[in-house]
Amino acid sequence: MTNSTLIKLSEQLTFGGKQIRFKHSSKTLNCEMQFSVFLPEQAQTEKVPALYWLSGLTCTDENFSSKAGAQRVAAQLGIALIMPDTSPRGDGVADDENAAYDFGLGAGFYVNATAEPYAKHYQMYDYIVTELPQLLEAQLPLSNKRAISGHSMGGHGALVIGLRNPERYSSISAFSPICNPINCAWGIKAFTGYLGDNKQQWQQYDASLLLAATEKPLPILVDQGTADTFWPDQLNTDSLITAAKQHNTDIEIRYQQGYDHSYYFIASFIEQHLRFHAKYLT
Repeated sequence: MTNSTLIKLSEQLTFGGKQIRFKHSSKTLNCEMQFSVFLPEQAQTEKVPALYWLSGLTCTDENFSSKAGAQRVAAQLGIALIMPDTSPRGDGVADDENAAYDFGLGAGFYVNATAEPYAKHYQMYDYIVTELPQLLEAQLPLSNKRAISGHSMGGHGALVIGLRNPERYSSISAFSPICNPINCAWGIKAFTGYLGDNKQQWQQYDASLLLAATEKPLPILVDQGTADTFWPDQLNTDSLITAAKQHNTDIEIRYQQGYDHSYYFIASFIEQHLRFHAKYLT
């Protein structure tokens, strides 16, 4: 694949590193995409490992960069932060017919759509796994050491992508992930729209099923708040815990008392997640 040109939209200095926003033309998604990157000061002299952060429903690439407070610790650890958008964008990109928040624009669910009219643009799985890393590692001072994390829909994406591509990532973490999408309203709506009625395709994007079938999963850390209004009906954390019990490996799933689904929750524990990934990115 020929890499597209990165066009810089903005750049700020923070904690000695650079917070940068880019746009580029994506061949995978057939549209123009924007994404954000934090490059720590160490990237001025060497290639650094990267944590890919996948955001949740309604988010863009800017939610995590402005709300999570991750740059301070990433700067200390010498880890780049890669923050893609949550769906394809632009004129001609199909959206939910009622402009609902949980499908279409801002809600790509990190799958490769096979159903029309979404198949033309909604190839977020391939964009995150293949196109974006190839682009960034060719044009920015990034090594090929990667970890992946995310929140809610993005936590689902991080778990699915990490479990399906253990050779590409060192570790996985998630906040409030959609753990068993084939059995919740969000997942059923998204998978029906993007993948049609082929339930075998659905299963390829269900973290609980993937974890249960994986012989030796990557190190995994998951945090779920007990005051989260989407838990347990949408998030199904217990399904992931049941799957995790089959493995005597580095999987930790924690319930955090009193925390909700917001970025206040993410900001409270993001340092622990970054230090967790740092152990495996060396």
